[in-house]
Parts: sequence; structure tokens; C-alpha cells
Amino acid sequence: MNKIAVPDEVLDIVRVLERAGFEAWCVGGAVRDALLDDPHMDYDIATSARPEEVLRLFPRTVPVGLRFGTVGVLDRRRQLHEVTTFRRDIATDGRHAVVQYGVSLEDDLARRDFTINALAYHPLREEWRDPFNGAADLTRRVVRAVGNPAQRFREDYLRILRGLRFSARLGFTIDPATWEAARAATDGLPQLSAERVRDEWFKSLRTARDINELVRLWRESGVAAAWMPELGPASEAAGVIEPGERDPVLLTCLLTSDPVAVLRRLKASNQEIGRAVALGEALPLPDRSDEVTVRRWLSRAGAAAGDHATLIRWRTGQRPAWALVAEHIRQRGDALTRDALAISGGDLRSIGLEPGPGMGMVLDRLLDRVLEDPTVNTREQLLSLAREV
Repeated sequence: MNKIAVPDEVLDIVRVLERAGFEAWCVGGAVRDALLDDPHMDYDIATSARPEEVLRLFPRTVPVGLRFGTVGVLDRRRQLHEVTTFRRDIATDGRHAVVQYGVSLEDDLARRDFTINALAYHPLREEWRDPFNGAADLTRRVVRAVGNPAQRFREDYLRILRGLRFSARLGFTIDPATWEAARAATDGLPQLSAERVRDEWFKSLRTARDINELVRLWRESGVAAAWMPELGPASEAAGVIEPGERDPVLLTCLLTSDPVAVLRRLKASNQEIGRAVALGEALPLPDRSDEVTVRRWLSRAGAAAGDHATLIRWRTGQRPAWALVAEHIRQRGDALTRDALAISGGDLRSIGLEPGPGMGMVLDRLLDRVLEDPTVNTREQLLSLAREV
């Protein structure tokens, strides 16, 4: 294996640890991706130093995972690098592990999930450790579990989802023994927290080379049956979505038959669930593309308008005719809600209107006039119209 280019900031961290008498190696995804010619800045470092020693050696740290032996070290550019003590699992329950410190680099690599993630590189000595032939698996384009795959998955069932993500992201096949062990272990998936599953699902959607391949893997492995039975088969629409517009909430709406139920099960945020609810409401789309029609529809659709337009484009391959009109309306800043009117409740009280249903009715009438003709959205004209109402 060749030398890889490690950022100077990471070299500085390794030097500090080594000068203090500790081992320090670059590990994890950044090392893997560097071998795939996909370099990253966020190198993780594995070290023989215990967390309290790392905290003592570096002036700027973040306690990102002290209970798991991880300290975030901020470099001079305020980029965070995770520095984790060599460890091995001494007890696991499929979700969490009890770890032991004071072990070797080889012990640390042996607890990792897949061979392509069990590589270590010493950036000062340009030396490699690859006890499980991960470099060969990178060349063969294979995702293979470290050691006994059934044991790896029993230790943490999230590794099944991670394996699917790596396969879909890198375009690698999954080693047959690893695949069969993953399928056999899906009965343990309900033990996982919804938040961990959601994070893997969202991350997988954002990074997969081919979303339909990700869908196939989830369905055929049994992961979908355990956590997302609403996930449909491969979608022609999903195959053309560019990575830059991979909105996981919209993709969940595209790929599942009941996205609201899915997002609630995955404990998505209220805002994310609300987007799915709004998309599912029976709101007729604009039947014409004139500005008045589109403005009135935008006023009713609110924040869901953009999501509707995106889903239609994904499903049909074409941008709806009204979407360009909507874009112009938004760029121009036309008033679409009561709050955007150039008049306040105080203004209406100044002409004798009292707060209550009557004032609300007047504001609705004024908004209706502004949706018809945005040029009347001035304080003077709206006060005049309010007097007429």
C-alpha cells in the first residue's frame, strides 16, 4: 500500500501523542477513502493514550464520547478530529458495548465491523496495519465482516445497516458469508433505537450511488421488513435523483407508501413529520399557470409548495409548468399570508375595528385582494379597502 496524504493538522496531533510516549494511528473511513482516491480532512486517530491523558495533552478538546474513550481534538483551524483510546469489547447486547482499555492496536482493529474499516496508517512512519486484508477487499470491491460475521452482527445489529450503506455508497458487493449472516440476524434489528436506524437511513439515502440499489438491499436483506415494511420496490424516479438534492424526508415520501408512519416510527423531528403530513393532504395542484391561480395556491400550500414541485419533477421527469411561475412570485416577494400584508392589527384598530373574528375576516378579505393584485399591498390602499369592507 502506498503513502497517503494526511493533513498537517492531523500530523500535529499524532506528533503530540507520540512525543508523550503513546502510539497514534490514523484509522477509519478517511483511511479507507484515501485508498479509494476520495480524500477527507476528518481523520480519526486511535491511540494507546487514555481519554484523561488526551484531555491533558491538548488545550482545545470536546468530550464527544468520553464513555466510549473518544475525545474530540480541535486543530488550529477548529476542525474536530476524534481521538479514541485502543479498546476491545468485553460485553455487548446488540446495541451497546462495554469496552476495555489498555489493549493493542490489533485488538482495536479486531473489534471493527468490516475489513475495509479495519485499516490503520501511521502517517509519520508511513507504515500500515491491515490484519484482516481490508486493502485486498477494497481492490476486490467487497464488503466483508471482520472475523465471524454472525458474531459481529450480534455485537451490534446496526452493523447490518452500515454494511448495506457501504455497499450502496461504494458500489461494492457484500461477501456471501457476510450477507447470509446479516439476513440471519435481522430478528435482532428491533432492539435498535429508532434514532440510530433513522440516522443510517438518512445517511444511506444521501450517499448511495444508486438509490434503487439501496432499496433492493434493504428489502432483500430483511431490514425493510423489520423497520420499514412500507418501503416499495425500486422506483424509476429514484434512479435519476442527483446526490446534491437528496432530501431524505422527500425521498422517504417518494419511496414509501406511508411516509408519515415511517417518519414517526423513526422518531423524526416534528418539522420533518409535518412536511410529510403536508404532502399527504388532499390539496389540489394548480390547474393553470397564471400568476393569480399560482399565488392563491401558494398561499394555501405554504411551505409544502416546494416539496410538491420537487416530488412531481422526480416522478414525472419534468418540472410542473406552475413551478417557474411560483419561483418568480417568491423572488418578487409577493405577499402570500396575512403576516406579509403591509398593515397591522394596530392599523385596523385605528379605523375602529376591534380584535376578534371580525378583524380576522377583514384580514382575510384584504389578503384575497392582494393575492389577486399584489400592487395593492400598501398601507394606504389596504386601509382604504378595509374601510370599504
